Amino acid sequence: MSKNLVIVESPAKAKTIEGYLGKDYKVASSMGHIRDLPKGGDAIDIENGYEPTYEISPDKKEIISKLKKLAEDAEMVYLASDEDREGEAISWHLKEALDLSDKKTRRIVFTEITKKAILNAIQTPRGIDIDLVNAQQARRVLDRLVGYQLSPILWKKIKTGLSAGRVQSVAVRLVVEREREINDFNITSSYKINAYFDLGKGKTLVAELPERFKEENEAIEFLESCKGAKFNIKDLITKPSKRTPAPPFTTSTLQQEASRKLGFSVTQTMVVAQKLYEAGKISYMRTDSVNLSEEALANATQQIVSAYGKEFAQRRIFKTKSSGAQEAHEAIRPTDFSVMDPGMDSGAKRLYDLIWKRAIASQMADAELEKTTAYIGISTNPKVLQAQGEVVLFEGFLKVYMESDDDDDEQEDSKVLPPLKVGQDLVLNELVGKQIFSRTPPRYTEASLVKKLEELGIGRPSTYAPTISTVQKRGYVVKEAREGVERKYNVFKLVNNELSKAIDTEITGAEKNKLFPTNTAMIVNDFLVDNFPDITDYSFTSEIEKEFDEIAEGKLDWRRMLDNFYQPFHKTVLKTEKIERSEVGRSRELGVDPKTDKMVYAKLGRFGAYVQLGENPDDNGGEKPKFASLRQGQFLENIALADAMELFKMPREVAQFEDKPVVVNLGRFGPYVLHDKKFVSIPKDDDPYTITGDRAIELIEAKRIADANRLIKSFPEDEEMQVLNGRFGPYIKAGKKNVKIPKGTEPISLTYAECKALADATPEKRGRFGRKAAPTPEAKKAPTKTAKKAAKKTSAAKVAKKAAKKTTTKSAGTKVEAARKSGVVKKVIPAKKKAAAKKKAKR
Repeated sequence: MSKNLVIVESPAKAKTIEGYLGKDYKVASSMGHIRDLPKGGDAIDIENGYEPTYEISPDKKEIISKLKKLAEDAEMVYLASDEDREGEAISWHLKEALDLSDKKTRRIVFTEITKKAILNAIQTPRGIDIDLVNAQQARRVLDRLVGYQLSPILWKKIKTGLSAGRVQSVAVRLVVEREREINDFNITSSYKINAYFDLGKGKTLVAELPERFKEENEAIEFLESCKGAKFNIKDLITKPSKRTPAPPFTTSTLQQEASRKLGFSVTQTMVVAQKLYEAGKISYMRTDSVNLSEEALANATQQIVSAYGKEFAQRRIFKTKSSGAQEAHEAIRPTDFSVMDPGMDSGAKRLYDLIWKRAIASQMADAELEKTTAYIGISTNPKVLQAQGEVVLFEGFLKVYMESDDDDDEQEDSKVLPPLKVGQDLVLNELVGKQIFSRTPPRYTEASLVKKLEELGIGRPSTYAPTISTVQKRGYVVKEAREGVERKYNVFKLVNNELSKAIDTEITGAEKNKLFPTNTAMIVNDFLVDNFPDITDYSFTSEIEKEFDEIAEGKLDWRRMLDNFYQPFHKTVLKTEKIERSEVGRSRELGVDPKTDKMVYAKLGRFGAYVQLGENPDDNGGEKPKFASLRQGQFLENIALADAMELFKMPREVAQFEDKPVVVNLGRFGPYVLHDKKFVSIPKDDDPYTITGDRAIELIEAKRIADANRLIKSFPEDEEMQVLNGRFGPYIKAGKKNVKIPKGTEPISLTYAECKALADATPEKRGRFGRKAAPTPEAKKAPTKTAKKAAKKTSAAKVAKKAAKKTTTKSAGTKVEAARKSGVVKKVIPAKKKAAAKKKAKR
């Protein structure tokens, strides 16, 4: 057996590290966290200093058993989880669960998985940093207290299945407030003037009037004043300028740039970065530092000089701006700058290339530019046009990398001006006055939301991706693309001293991969802001993060910090429980339908927001009201009566086809066309409220063709038996059962008897989540394996409890621990606590 055991978090990391260590080392994986708070409200003993109860995850019991055996056989155990609070907590949990002594336990850390880093870590071990562990415990406990006390209130007051959290609720608030900013934004128009001059030989000089005209008549007046004007270069001003590279990536900036340049989601970026890290290709990917080690700086400089020349290298030390930056010693960088290809899949290659370029560029010289501005005089008007351009004199870091911006698609590329001289006369091709519109605030992307959270000091590198993922999973935020709407704008042109007007169109409001709040998010956010202002307050949430940092630095007691938060929070919880459900803004009266004289409501229901025409059956003698779901982008808080009445137009009969009606409607799985009892889904590109009869018939015919191509063979003996073409090849459909066709069998040659035999031999498909069919009455009477197992467990639990009572240890905590070690009892309540509970019940 190996003398030393090294425990890491993942099998991939274990495999890489084992290759660096000799035969005296065995490297094993814990597969991440091995203990956590159990589900339920009693995981934290609030009365006893917020003491958490941890239990080994069911799927980790076998792993713990194996690790215990390896640890018993080893002389020394090295805990090598990641170097951050989460990693420190994993090491601490391992030490506790494996019952490791201080004497044979060492904690080692590294920011990259290279042979040099691993060997150096082994040579410089340390103990577990309990301050980092306590910072992680404080975050975990606080988030559990918030989630388990807030969520039930949301279920009672709004609807079941909702959740709230300290960071996620702030993220939702940001998205909700941005949506309201957009809805309240007053779009104004103005006119910008562009001049196009012919320089000969196919060259055109484009100039612009620096000011904008607010009114149409002002733009026309300016254009009129330029009739018969002569244009010439009044002045040329050239200024040198420099552009400096961005620092190497932190977690946040990597997520932002991977989103802009590669189209990766925040979660996808972290998954791919994790693979690169575990393969030893990059340094640790959860960091808020922009620093590079001396070794990395030297390695980068060597690569730059070798590839581009000495003049391209410039050593730079970047300082982290974030006041809360901690637990990360380096920025994200390649472990070896000479490696250009990580030798992995395409996603990993693309992300590695981005990390390599950003880190290399950070150590390169400034780009040297020359900016030129040409001032163009108008003989008939004192105003001056301007043409700007820039020339790159020395590429510097631009040879490798240029940082993107969220608004890159809106920016024009830098122009290079043609050779010009002062006094030069210019020939006007056309002078154009175009109507432009003010832009609404941009909706958040995943990356820009992370950036905003970081700016506010909310969350840390390890929490960004889970937070963005959670708000989408909970149904508070949706990420999607939305089509824009057509908008008209005026264009005035002065050509050959003749002024003309045209009306052109553009698409505005088109969105791609943007975050939109749901109606549920709007209502939950308002409820939390009104009743739990601290939980959704940006500065308060940021202060909590700072307190976690102080705990990690040993400056603040974690239990005191929790108590300072919990006591006022719990009082608010008790106060909020008294609020009546009817007081929460889940319903609005929109007005009365003039045709039926019935009231119209907008409401939030179990399956989302909807409008209702008429009262509930209990209120109006049994007549059922009419319902319709809100459309994409409609909100309960601002939908108008007219909009609601449009929604009630479903179902719509749009045509007659083959003497049968063609009906458009909305269903559980989206909009559809119904014809002759057959359903055809309406594609996302078509609007069910405006789709024409011709288009609906086109969809019906297309579905018939697709169905005809799908059918290989049918049988007159049984219409439910068919041989079909499926997504993964031919198969037999026997009623609700899908049956595989044996390899080498021609689907067209199958007989009915062969199909039936294959179907009979195929077992019934399990239901959702692997549920079996309902048991027979006889099976119900027989004791099941689960029942037997439960009986055994109960018996064993009694034995364990007796053993815990017999122990000579005086403290209740030791008794609890003795019972837990039995492996059966998860939690034993001390006698004093039981007596207190009984007294409380009697009262």
